[in-house]
Amino acid sequence: MSEYLTVLTTTDSAEKAQTLAAGAVEARVAACAQIDGPIASVYRWEGAVRTDQEWRVLYKTTTDRYPALEAHIKDVHDYDTPEIIATPITHGSDAYLSWVSAETTTG
Repeated sequence: MSEYLTVLTTTDSAEKAQTLAAGAVEARVAACAQIDGPIASVYRWEGAVRTDQEWRVLYKTTTDRYPALEAHIKDVHDYDTPEIIATPITHGSDAYLSWVSAETTTG
């Protein structure tokens, strides 16, 4: 299993994306969070196909810190069912991945 992950969520405003990103980095559950958007999201919700504008937040973290990051997103996100998807980082520079580890270490 990979030691490092990228974790994705989306939200409906740039301001909310900034809050999600900054809160996770401040809490040390992510070393970095990148925001891009607006993006168009097409999805089915409550029986209807919808299209909405969203902003994507991509976090970098360790597998050890993933449970805390997931809990943080669920706690501060205002969606009923926020998107939280983790993808393993299979390769990366030693220096960058060491930085991710250092920035997500607590205590």
